[in-house]
Amino acid sequence: MISILILCLPLITSPATSFEVEDGWNQATQEAVQFLLKAQEGIDEEAGTGEWPYEGVYRERGQIPPGYRVGGTAIVLRALIETLPAKRIRLEADDPVNVTLRRGLTFLLAESCKGPAMGVGFNRGYDVRDWGHIEALETLLRLQQMKKVPQSLLAEVQTRTRELIDILVANEIPGGGWNYSRSRRRGASSPASPFMTGPAVMALLRAREMGYPFDGNVVIRALKTIEEARIESGAIQYSTRPDQATGEGFEALEGACARMAVSELALYHAGMNDLDQLRFAVKAFFDHWKWLERRRAQTGTHNPPFYIAPYYFFYAHLHTARAIRVLPEKEQKAARSRLLELMWQVRDKEGTWNDRVFPRSAAYGTAMTLMALNSPKIPLPAKADLDELKQWGNMKKGEPKEEATEKESEEKKEEKKTGEDKPAEKPKAEPVRL
Repeated sequence: MISILILCLPLITSPATSFEVEDGWNQATQEAVQFLLKAQEGIDEEAGTGEWPYEGVYRERGQIPPGYRVGGTAIVLRALIETLPAKRIRLEADDPVNVTLRRGLTFLLAESCKGPAMGVGFNRGYDVRDWGHIEALETLLRLQQMKKVPQSLLAEVQTRTRELIDILVANEIPGGGWNYSRSRRRGASSPASPFMTGPAVMALLRAREMGYPFDGNVVIRALKTIEEARIESGAIQYSTRPDQATGEGFEALEGACARMAVSELALYHAGMNDLDQLRFAVKAFFDHWKWLERRRAQTGTHNPPFYIAPYYFFYAHLHTARAIRVLPEKEQKAARSRLLELMWQVRDKEGTWNDRVFPRSAAYGTAMTLMALNSPKIPLPAKADLDELKQWGNMKKGEPKEEATEKESEEKKEEKKTGEDKPAEKPKAEPVRL
């Protein structure tokens, strides 16, 4: 086993000059939130919807696919609710901030499971719908955990959450896991993608924690595809093909460092690895960050020598930030400081973050950065061992845990204090202050 001390050394090396985190990041956060609120597009006042579509090179009939529209919107909405002060988030209110948030939620409720493009199934050899499903599921679950769902939308949010879980379960690849790229040949088997399977596992573990029933064996099969994708060097394959491992290109540590943290974190949450393996994944991210940076905001996708696509960049930062959460406290502090420095280095002059050549995708990059920044206060899902997962789902489908609802008690207390209903708030145009 690799020495824990050796693994820790790169994480505890301090920069020559200390990085002033608080002042710089506080102002940057203010500006990032303002940008995201203004970046909402496709606003339909009649339907009460608005979106933050992710833009990449992939198109369906010349248009941004529904999976990108749903996934991008879910990520930005989640970043905003995780960043804004909890007291400011009242989705039933009519101030500009909450109207924007409510439009995003209403869009997810309308579009995240809308058939045929976002229902059960897979279109030809490439389909990003399940990426949208994963991100929408995580966002709806966090809204429920934070008790920020308006009572008027609660039943619909819970219904859509169940539907998202059911679609992910139905869209599982035979053998386990998920992938946005599959064989076009009829009846041909396709490998899982750890890049996509890791976040799916984490979202489903959160759903389990909140009482949503499903077949826990789906998670076990998914985790085994990740475990099988780990090769001798500790790298995680791009697609699970253990019999074709080369350790080069995609599979070199340089090429794998963006997906290692989320893969090991998912395994860790089911007791299928140890802290050394997760620590090694975090170390790999820092050791090979320069290769990720070389591909940030560049053209093309999987370019040699390590076939790193630009969209791995902020994905890697968010999931490394989440993995840092489970390291020992002393290691967390050093690793987080280093992560913040790296993210600060790549902030655009406009005050945003973008790993693509498309201006629209600054919303995605900025949102991922905000969630990485706020990761210490965003709870990870509860762990569940394999025996617990095997038993999960052997219950009658019913209501999720009551903690998923937004309490109205605070409002009632406030009404008692004032003795009257509060007048409707007038929309305000001033910047949001965190």
